[in-house]
Amino acid sequence: MKQLIVTVIAATSLLACSTRHTSKTTMNTSGSETSTSSQAAFMVPSNIQTSFTTQYPQATSVTWTPYDVTVVPIDWDLTDWAVLSPKDYSVSYTMNGNKYYSWYDANGNWIGTTYDITDYNNGLPAAVNQAVASNFTGYTIDKAEQVSWKDQTAYELKLKNGDNKKKLLIDANGNIIKQKDK
Repeated sequence: MKQLIVTVIAATSLLACSTRHTSKTTMNTSGSETSTSSQAAFMVPSNIQTSFTTQYPQATSVTWTPYDVTVVPIDWDLTDWAVLSPKDYSVSYTMNGNKYYSWYDANGNWIGTTYDITDYNNGLPAAVNQAVASNFTGYTIDKAEQVSWKDQTAYELKLKNGDNKKKLLIDANGNIIKQKDK
């Protein structure tokens, strides 16, 4: 019986060591942090938190994570944003009823912010819809996001026409900044 107990404990320990752990810190509306992790708490440096709370004081449901290239809701190539590493930070939050994502480098510098637009007729500037209609006949908007970085705001659009797909980065005036076939 003792040998069975030792075997179960050893197997449980081995399984626990081989499981991949993720950490994230959640900040509630009062600014206090909570961490969800099976490891030590994931801590976001105070300079990065200060940059974020200064920039987005109305943010709620804030969740910080290390930057992960596999969890990026935009096409990084279209924006020419700085290349980030796992030493940098991603934050998701709610503001004005929308789910936002922002990125900060390890020094606390803001890289950019994005959020999904679901109502293409009212959520996109008229010039953007007009540019799509006149330059991409037969295509419909499959997905739209507002993307902000440095002193720019643009819209990343995924267009679809049957099996043909395109991605655009277009400014509020309807000027196509970048385009690529998907």
